Formats: sequence, C-alpha cells, structure tokens
Amino acid sequence: MYRRVDDFLNTWRSETESTIKIFRQLSDASLGQRVSPEGRTLGFLAWHITVTIPEMLNRAGLAVDGAADGHAPVPSSATAIVAAYEAAARSAADQIRARWTDGTLDETREMYGESWTVGFTLLALITHQAHHRGQMTVLMRQAGLTVPGIYGPAREEWAAYGMAAEP
Repeated sequence: MYRRVDDFLNTWRSETESTIKIFRQLSDASLGQRVSPEGRTLGFLAWHITVTIPEMLNRAGLAVDGAADGHAPVPSSATAIVAAYEAAARSAADQIRARWTDGTLDETREMYGESWTVGFTLLALITHQAHHRGQMTVLMRQAGLTVPGIYGPAREEWAAYGMAAEP
C-alpha cells in the first residue's frame, strides 16, 4: 500500500517504462497469440492492462483519459495499443499529481464490491499490471518475440553480459 504520492509516482514511472518495453516488442501478427483455444490473446492482455488504468482510477475518483470500457474491442495494431497505454499512463500520473495528496491515500473508496484505501488501489493497479505483463512474456516467447528483461536480464540479454543464460 502506498502512503506517499511521490512514492507511487516513482514506482509508476518505472513500471510504466517496463510495460512500454514489453508492448514495443509486440507485432500486429503476435496480438492473436494465445496459450490455448480458450485462453486470452496477447493483444487482449495488452489492451486489458491499458483500459484498466482509467477504469480503476476513475472508479477511485479521478478523470483519467483513455478507453475505460473493458469490453471495447482490442485494436488490431500493436502501435495503437502502445499509444493508448502511454496516453492513459501519462494521464493517470497527471491526475494523481494534481488531485491527490498523501492524506488522500488513507481515504477509502468503494472498489469492486469492497472498501479499499486509495493507497491500496494504487498498489492493486501496479500489481495487476505486473501480473499480466508476466503472462504476456509466455505468449511472447510462443510467438517468437524477444522478451526484454524487466526486473533483471531476460535469457536473450545474458549474452550482452558475456554470460550464458541459466537453464
């Protein structure tokens, strides 16, 4: 849970950069990749991360720009998803910086049938995004895409350090 707006914004900047790093590896052809016939597609997961930003934060009282309809069709262009994500992430940071204080983070909001503090809502937004990014990396490997390292080097990056990838 976050107790200081600046702490969240610092984490948000880093996590947003990581998500953009993942999203920029996507191709239009890869958006249909799924683990199984009933599984979510790579495009769906990227779009879900994107639309959750305004959906969740607007529910918590902000006015974040972006497609907040979880049922909006997934764009067929990876570039369009990246642009929508960047705009929503930037709008979220701007709204939080302008409208919330450290004291706001202790206030509660009705969220998905429960009562959450604003600080917990921000943590949920971060972990939701990280969770789905992890799912995306599996689908990216299946689609033959390069997976960039996020919290450490990816298999493909070990060679740049002059080391063999661990099995």
